[in-house]
Amino acid sequence: MTTLLQKSPIHRTVLNNGIVVLVAENPAADIIAARIFIRAGSCNENQEQAGLAHLLSAVMTKGCDGLSSLEIAEKVESVGASLSADATSDYFLLSFKTVTSDFPEILTLAGKLLRSPTFPEVQVELERRLALQDIRSQKEQPFTVAFEQLRQTMYQNHPYAMSVLGDETTMSRLTRANLVQYHQTYFRPDNLVISIAGRVTSTEAVALVTDIFGDWQVPEVALPTLNLPEIKVEPQVTLKPQQTQQSIVMLGYMGTSVSSPDYAALKLLCTYLGNGLSSRLFVELREKRGLAYEVSAFYSTRLYPASFVVYMGTAPENTTTALEGLRTEVDLLSITEISPSALQAAKNKILGQYALGKQTNGQIAQIYGWYEILGLGIDFDIKFQELIAAVDAQDAIAAACKYLKQPYVSLVGQEAAIHEAIA
Repeated sequence: MTTLLQKSPIHRTVLNNGIVVLVAENPAADIIAARIFIRAGSCNENQEQAGLAHLLSAVMTKGCDGLSSLEIAEKVESVGASLSADATSDYFLLSFKTVTSDFPEILTLAGKLLRSPTFPEVQVELERRLALQDIRSQKEQPFTVAFEQLRQTMYQNHPYAMSVLGDETTMSRLTRANLVQYHQTYFRPDNLVISIAGRVTSTEAVALVTDIFGDWQVPEVALPTLNLPEIKVEPQVTLKPQQTQQSIVMLGYMGTSVSSPDYAALKLLCTYLGNGLSSRLFVELREKRGLAYEVSAFYSTRLYPASFVVYMGTAPENTTTALEGLRTEVDLLSITEISPSALQAAKNKILGQYALGKQTNGQIAQIYGWYEILGLGIDFDIKFQELIAAVDAQDAIAAACKYLKQPYVSLVGQEAAIHEAIA
């Protein structure tokens, strides 16, 4: 069944085996981009196997039925295409881009990689070693250390507490057998979204996907249900002394998931506070007071409650003032209405950046496939813009009062400076 959604340029088709196919026809350039999403990210790992989805993404393109790692690379590179895999907390992703004439060949290859990866032992070992190097090098980056510390305190035993890489202990013990089991459990047609954008009609694309994936049978075993622990909000302070030239001061507040009615207001507050050179934090704490090497805010779009984070890199002697400055700016959101002009400027910024993020075929395939896999539906593209436009000053204050009151605090820097900040 194919439906062309009202106001949406996307054709959505569900194959008999449950695969959802999204097609955006864009004849402007002779290129097709595709994103294949699987509903399985690091949230679907056991705690003791953290990093498994990441390792799977690293090894998936390194061998499949009948093809070695080198042969796969040659197939892709000989036609100037690109192909990669990636894992996030909420989903797994296989991406590729090719000229239109090579699309059938590369989609066929993607089908083989998805359905029959071989996970060669040598490649598993190599990619695990590379991941361990990544994990170790991140321990030398003060921002990453501060964020890791914040996440683990905020999320405790929820999967969002962990980096997608896991840690040294969990990554070290992952085996090829773990990869095979995870793949067999989650890589199945009723857990798949294929999002395609470029010079191809929806009829052609659906016929091709049916040809390559249509014989993939849904296993008789039901997909495992995800039983995630409840997230308890218990704000606290964590410190990590490190011999660095700057202090990282980070505040975290437990926000909401993307499906919450408060999501748009928090997204707007984050943009107002910390997005770009005209943002409140940048103007007040860096421009006017010269406190920050860098200062920003971020609030991810997640399937489960996401953290709302503000942070600053500052000189060690300014650590206490920086912490007070960040807290003051966030606290103001609960007691002072944002002016109509500042609110409109934040809306223009967020909607402008959103529009610019849908320029290329890859971006188009990404955003619609992402909305589909998160369960929001592809009409969330229009809905998101309407939600942002509808936020008023009272909504912003209400969201700040509800979510941005008591922060988790994460400090990384010279011991004397960070201890003095919380004294």
